[in-house]
Amino acid sequence: ESADRVVLHTGKYEELIVCSHEIAASTAQLVAASKVKAEKSSKNLSRLQECSRNVNEMAANVVASTKSGQEQIEEKDTMDFSGMSLIKLKKEEMETQVKVLELEKRLEGERVRLGELRKQHYALAGTYNAAEEEEAKPSPAPRRGILKKPPLAQKP
Repeated sequence: ESADRVVLHTGKYEELIVCSHEIAASTAQLVAASKVKAEKSSKNLSRLQECSRNVNEMAANVVASTKSGQEQIEEKDTMDFSGMSLIKLKKEEMETQVKVLELEKRLEGERVRLGELRKQHYALAGTYNAAEEEEAKPSPAPRRGILKKPPLAQKP
């Protein structure tokens, strides 16, 4: 469905990538569960593992093709700033910096939401333990200011 929507220009490339990752992850879970239940010499288990590798390879191909398609589209939309004045360029730069900061804030919020969704998913699946989380909780990563500009030097 995601692929169909992308082809019809009603879906997002990112959705297709996420779906491909989910398919590969679900297949890995199936194989892991089957390893626990099946005998080690089972022919069906080895066939399942072979099929799982094929699914992973195909999912990786879908992701690679999707990213390639995205890049080709982005290359067509090259930006042309040649007709802009210095003041207009500076205004555009500042507006873009504001947008970047807004997007970073939104991204952080979505990451928190994703974490909460995963916790709920694990809780419903019966695999989440809040006590284990407190023990295994990593310290928050320091914020990096890669996209921030250094302060401007003052003219004498």
